[in-house]
This record gives sequence, C-alpha cells and structure tokens, in this order.
Amino acid sequence: MRVLGVDPGLTRCGVGVIEEGHRRGVNCLGVGVVRSPVEDELPQRLLTIGDGVEEWIREHEPEVVAIERVFSQQNVRSVMGTAQVSGVVALAAARRDIQVAFHTPSSVKAAISGSGKADKRQVTSMVSKVLGLSTPPKPADAADALALALCHLWRAPMTGRLAEAEQRAAELARNHRQRLRRAARDSSGTGGEQR
Repeated sequence: MRVLGVDPGLTRCGVGVIEEGHRRGVNCLGVGVVRSPVEDELPQRLLTIGDGVEEWIREHEPEVVAIERVFSQQNVRSVMGTAQVSGVVALAAARRDIQVAFHTPSSVKAAISGSGKADKRQVTSMVSKVLGLSTPPKPADAADALALALCHLWRAPMTGRLAEAEQRAAELARNHRQRLRRAARDSSGTGGEQR
C-alpha cells in the first residue's frame, strides 16, 4: 500500500509518501512541504496548496491520502485555515478517486510513539527510526506528514476488520429482528385460530 500523509497548514502543508515493503518494512518515497506566501489572498493560497498537493499525487500515485483531522485550538483563524486546506486536499484526492482517511493528532502520536501526548521531537525521532532516515525530516510539518502516513498504514488493516465486524453485527441484528417479527406474527395468528 502506498500512502500520502498530509499535515494541513496554510503556510506550510507537510507531505510525505510511504510504501509498504517486503517483510512488513516501510519505505519513504518522498517528504517535504508545500508552501503558500502569507502575503497572498486566501483563495490564491488555497490554490497554491491544492496545486502542490496534486503534483505530489500525480508523481507518487498513492492509494490513500491520510490527512490530520482538524482539532479545536485557541486560535480560531489557524483552525479555519487548517480546515480549508484539509478540504482542498480531500477534494484533490476525491477527483482522482483516491481513498481519504482522517486521523486525529493524538491517534497519530500514539501509533508512532505509544503515547498520544508525544511532542514533535519524539514523533520526528520515531519516524526517522522507523523509516531508517539518516537525517530527521524538517520542518516538523514534514515529519508529521510521514507520521500520518505510517499511522494509516499500521491502522488500516485493523480499521478494515472492525468495519467488517460492525457490518456483520448489523446484519445479524437485522436478521434477528426479522425472525422476532415473524415469530410474533406467527404466534398472534396461531393464537387467533385456536379460539
């Protein structure tokens, strides 16, 4: 599986591509940031980010785009920019019929370091170790993008199995309710005939 991880940001949008290798190994195919000039108007900045992400998608042809889920911060303006970039990235993937997955920052940190409260330094260190990178990816947005991709790669099989189990459970519940309704109809009809 090839995954493009995206750490959305209006000034710096982290991007990183990984691919599952042999014997559960993981290879880093590329990492960087897509930047937009702070002096540009918002629509132009979103276009710049969108074009940059689309270039990464064209070049690496991922099967999944994993995006950090926007979470509440004190700075509403920052959250809005991040949310808008997330939408642009999801749209770019959807146009190419590529699966999009969202992961919370704490789930990414927990997947990478074992703690949902890991700091950026810890995440960068673990990403470097897992991918066998000689130098840590910089800036932190780039390391976060690789962490998102790794999180998805590691959690996708479990998430898929959970979804299948939920679907089976819903089907069993539906069948059970139908049998109960039939039994209720049959017993009410039988009771009437005996009288």
